[in-house]
Amino acid sequence: MPNTACRSLNCTPDRPLGPRKPRLKCRVALAGALAAALWAGAPAWASDDHAAPAQAAKPVPKAVAAAVPSAAADPMDSLREKLAAKLGAARAPEAASPYVVRVVSKSGEAAHGTATGDAAKPAGNGSAPKPAKARAAAPPAIPDGHAAHWGYGGAGGPEQWGAMKSEFSTCATGTRQSPIDIRSGVRVDLEPIQFDYRPSGFRVVDNGHTIQVNVGGGNSIEVQGRRYDLVQFHFHRPSEERIDGRQFDMVAHLVHKDPEGRLAVVAVLLDRGSAHPLVQTIWNNLPLEKGEEVAAKSALDMNHLLPADRRYFTYMGSLTTPPCSEGVLWMVMQQPVPIATDQINVFSRLYPMNARPIQSAAGRLIKQSN
Repeated sequence: MPNTACRSLNCTPDRPLGPRKPRLKCRVALAGALAAALWAGAPAWASDDHAAPAQAAKPVPKAVAAAVPSAAADPMDSLREKLAAKLGAARAPEAASPYVVRVVSKSGEAAHGTATGDAAKPAGNGSAPKPAKARAAAPPAIPDGHAAHWGYGGAGGPEQWGAMKSEFSTCATGTRQSPIDIRSGVRVDLEPIQFDYRPSGFRVVDNGHTIQVNVGGGNSIEVQGRRYDLVQFHFHRPSEERIDGRQFDMVAHLVHKDPEGRLAVVAVLLDRGSAHPLVQTIWNNLPLEKGEEVAAKSALDMNHLLPADRRYFTYMGSLTTPPCSEGVLWMVMQQPVPIATDQINVFSRLYPMNARPIQSAAGRLIKQSN
């Protein structure tokens, strides 16, 4: 019997009629459907659009003919016999009654309500079944280098820097990382840092991590027999370095480079106090947008940023931002420089906190000026 007969009656052989109806055999429903079809004179099971094309009736198998009683015994037997002939049915071997027959789909179509459903039906031209329409694809993964751009908190915070990109791995695996808490420095007669600073043009940029000042050429330092040119300086709040556990309001890092590419950083600690003219000159030239570089019309004399007392601590460390490269010579000025509360607040509006946590000193030798 075509699947549509059972679907239209909401039953299958030997199954309840619907989820909550009493268990009745499908033979009752089939007999009623056949009677209605015969009386109406309409072709049976022609209304289902998904049914397989009609096929010629098959002769009644001998097994069915033997199992069905003669018409003289029961007027309904004639109808049942015609039904069996039309459907090409066979009596169910497990059925207790001879009037129960098993109906098998002649088209091979998946039964209504099964897991395959209409999606498994072959196309009318015999082609392979079309795959079900895919669900909307997830957004593509964000490319490496843009996923959680490094910062000072959340998914891109300092604890994650080393895992964000292979170039940043030293942030997690390095053994000479900065900043550190400077304690128990060895007091020695350190040679003074020779500052060769002169008034120069400068440009101010908000690079998304801090306020950076790119300084014109002609500024340098000389220490340990090497000369390093000043490239740029920038700010952190609060200070990244600590002196015997004390952290300061801000710090300025003056980054120098020698001809071989080696770095030397002078750290000037900034502590709350009076206004600082050089800092105010920089704030006066702050760009309105991140990434925008503002060329100042005035000159900047870096000597005005240095403390009067030029004694310092020194040790070998790293950059305090990714890629955290090591081999950096650090010189931290012992005397802090004053900065006004209002000037601190200007920077805080842009970067309330942009300081890397303290790193392990790992037994490094720290020297300080007598």
